[in-house]
Amino acid sequence: MVENTKLGQNSQIPTEPNIKILDAVDNPHPDVDYLARFSCPEFTAICPVTGQPDFAYLMIDYLPKKYLLESKSLKLYLFSYRNHGAFHEDTTIQVAKDIIKTIDPKYLRIGGYWYPRGGIPIDVFYEYGKIPNGVNVPKQEFPNYKARG
Repeated sequence: MVENTKLGQNSQIPTEPNIKILDAVDNPHPDVDYLARFSCPEFTAICPVTGQPDFAYLMIDYLPKKYLLESKSLKLYLFSYRNHGAFHEDTTIQVAKDIIKTIDPKYLRIGGYWYPRGGIPIDVFYEYGKIPNGVNVPKQEFPNYKARG
């Protein structure tokens, strides 16, 4: 059994994501292939050049093996990026790598849908592993950015 450090505890928001706080919990159904999705519509990070905030909608899909990603630790981990300066691509890929390191899923897909700054939205996608046959993996249907009008 995995020991959790945040679940059921008062927790401080970490100031940097390099304080690795992601937790795993035992998967109660390791014999079943299923998809879990986290939708994070208010993700924020800091531009490493200007220091201005960047905003994104992160969509994280994964097929667990032995462990699930504990949601409170994920929330605190994602909050920690509010003070972290990194480019969109780096941030999205680092989130994926940290999840993989924590739970070693059968499959992981992350879509980082970054809102425009300077008129250009940047979408970053990453996949790890293979989707087992018969598993429903819905599309990440996030609308393309449309200017006012």
